[in-house]
Amino acid sequence: MKVNIFIPCFIDQLFPQTAVNMVKVLRKIGCQVEYNPNQTCCGQPAYNAGFGEQAQPVCEKFVNDFAGKELIVTPSASCVGFVRNHYKSIFDKTDLQIKAQQVRNNIIEFSDFLVNYIKIDDFGAELKGKATYHDACAALRECGIKRPPRQLLSKVKGLELIESEDCEECCGFGGTFSTKFEPISVAMADKKIETALALGVDYIISTDLSCLMHLEGCIKQRQLPLKVMHIADVLVAE
Repeated sequence: MKVNIFIPCFIDQLFPQTAVNMVKVLRKIGCQVEYNPNQTCCGQPAYNAGFGEQAQPVCEKFVNDFAGKELIVTPSASCVGFVRNHYKSIFDKTDLQIKAQQVRNNIIEFSDFLVNYIKIDDFGAELKGKATYHDACAALRECGIKRPPRQLLSKVKGLELIESEDCEECCGFGGTFSTKFEPISVAMADKKIETALALGVDYIISTDLSCLMHLEGCIKQRQLPLKVMHIADVLVAE
């Protein structure tokens, strides 16, 4: 099967190994992975910050970069949620309306692709320790992703998955929210972290590195014995 991958801008710049690990998993199940080196951003950061006009050409470039691609797999539910839920209004009654609709239909988050499209959940990964899963807002509320990551993690040897009572609560990142309202953002992250510590887990795992980046910053600031991992990184663990 041929799949096209979209690597979000912040993953490309800050967490490239996660992108590499996603490709490793896709190739392990026999996917022919294609990458368009001209890709940049889906336009979400500018749009969510209120700069719709400035986001328009970025969104247009994304559509043109991925038009005609049957499957677009990405390790970011946040980007998937933005493309699926906002491109309709962004491109309504424009020359790119049909292309944008095709892209909206074809983009899919990594764990959702593995479990619901390919229907494979065991990759022979092994990670010793305890973990709790964080439901990123975009993954849960915009993409309806709840079961796939947990199903994948349940098959990781040596990993004990412990559900947190606040797994569906926001971590406080919210893009520019974390800079505009830093005290609130940090307090929300600290609440998630305190819950994880009380559970005695070693890892906080999620589908979205934006959430994990925020949590990791707060964890490092407090010098706590917690690690964060993207689901793609877990699936290649040995």
